[in-house]
Order: sequence, then structure tokens, then C-alpha cells
Amino acid sequence: MTKGKILIIEDEVSLARFIELELTFEGYEVSVSHDGREGYEMFESQNFDLILLDLMLPGIDGIEICKRIRKISNVPVIILTAKDDVSDKVAGLDSGASDYITKPFAIEELLARMRAALRKSQTFDVKLNSLTFKDMVIDIDKRMVHISGEAVELTKKEYELLLYLVKNKNIVLTREQIFNNVWGYDYLGETNVVDVYIRYLRAKIDEKFGKRYIFTARGVGYYVSDEK
Repeated sequence: MTKGKILIIEDEVSLARFIELELTFEGYEVSVSHDGREGYEMFESQNFDLILLDLMLPGIDGIEICKRIRKISNVPVIILTAKDDVSDKVAGLDSGASDYITKPFAIEELLARMRAALRKSQTFDVKLNSLTFKDMVIDIDKRMVHISGEAVELTKKEYELLLYLVKNKNIVLTREQIFNNVWGYDYLGETNVVDVYIRYLRAKIDEKFGKRYIFTARGVGYYVSDEK
């Protein structure tokens, strides 16, 4: 029986492989990514019991990944980094990390810290019940959206698109990113599906409530923003 499902996001391939082998030997189920964006997408699409996260990553850095994770999950995150300045440690912990270990480290210490973090986490990967954005509340458990207390009726894909945008608020997302995360690579429908569903959402949210939630980055894609 596995001790838990672990995600390693570490761009140093040899170190990631070493940790993967050691954790597998200890009875953990391990997934690995060497890219920040890919690693975050793996977190979004699967349930993990604990995440080992490097700070300096291509794609998205570790601090930003940790902040995004904390918006939707309480899964333990242990930061692995060569940075040992107090300011770096504080930044990591302030972003929501459960613990912080400086490279190089002994595998025995890492295993002990993992066990402590898993014990402290009473339930693995507990999703937060809701996300709040401006006057919008997304109930993740019930898959419902309310704006100023009024329920908004959305289809399954409209809801998934809105949730993905809000999870990544203030970040411009390309059409390709949105397409791959909401519809997946195997989708065989219309290629302009992202633009079509953005129009659907705007009609039900922006136009109905007379406010701007969804913004266009011309020639790039879309984003939701705290700006008015």
C-alpha cells in the first residue's frame, strides 16, 4: 500500500531522479516535472498528498506556483532550494509553503520533514470550499457561481472555463493554454471554441451584471482582473 502520492517539481534532473528513486523505495507513488507550468498543470489535474517544490523553475517560479496552489488546496508543500537567505525562506513560507529545506540536504531529513507535514495534514489535498473574486463566489464543492448573491446558471464547460480563469486571475492566458486546460488535447470540436465560450460567459456575467470581469489581451488571449 502506497504511503502517499507525491509530486516533485524540480528542474535539476539528476536531483529529481534521486529523490524519485528514494521516495519510491520508501513506498511513495511519485510523479515528476522539470517545468513550473507543467508541474502546476499536473497538480490541477491530479490529487497529490504532498508537493516537493523548487523555487527557481522555468515556466512559472516556485513562489508563484505555491501561491496558486494555496488558492484552491491545503496540500502540504515543502520547498527545496539552494537559496538559504532568510528573505527567501520568509518569501517561501509567506507564499503558503508548509516547510522549507535548503540544498544540499540529507534524504533522511527530507523524509522526516515529509512525514511531519503529512501527519499535520489531517486530510490529504483538502480542496477549499470556495473561491472569491470581486463580488463573485465560486462554490467548488457544489460547482455553483453567485454574483452579488445571485446564482448564475452556467453549463459544465462555461463553469470550468470561468474556474480556470479565476484560479489564474490577473494572469494573461493564451487561447492555447485555456484550450488545453479546459478542453484537453483530444478535443475534436471547433478550433475557435475558446472565443465562443468567452462570449457565452461575457453574456451571462459581464453583460448581465454590467461589470467587467473578463478582459481581452489582443492577439494573445484572455484574463480576469481585479481592475474595474
